[in-house]
Amino acid sequence: MRRTTVLLALLALAGCGGAVRVEPPKPSAEAAAVCVSLAGRLPKTLDGAPRGESTPASPYVAVWGEAEIALRCGVPRPARMAPTDTLQEIDGVGWFADPDRPTLYTAIADPAYVEVTIAGTHVAPSVLADLSGPIGKVSAQSG
Repeated sequence: MRRTTVLLALLALAGCGGAVRVEPPKPSAEAAAVCVSLAGRLPKTLDGAPRGESTPASPYVAVWGEAEIALRCGVPRPARMAPTDTLQEIDGVGWFADPDRPTLYTAIADPAYVEVTIAGTHVAPSVLADLSGPIGKVSAQSG
């Protein structure tokens, strides 16, 4: 939970240009392979924001704009997610919207969870739709 708080603080402070600090997750070996495959499929722009740079450099992290949109692949299962929660499905990918953090979404893409933080200046459904295609292609559920 602390990592999410740090990530949200970074998104709020981003704006000074250059690489933004985003702590990479430490995925399992199976999830890491999925995340590396996903990294090569991510779009160059999301909701009009160009792909940016994060530090430390990691195949498990992607940012767009001045970190208004940040993706971390290989995060743990959301602690807040209950077995009875309804997921929003977009192009075959289930998304968990954290009710306590309205800018945080997690794709349930077996074997890797993909966390996306979206600033309020962007249209979340549009961003999630653009990410669902690449995530669906690397998810074991789509095979």
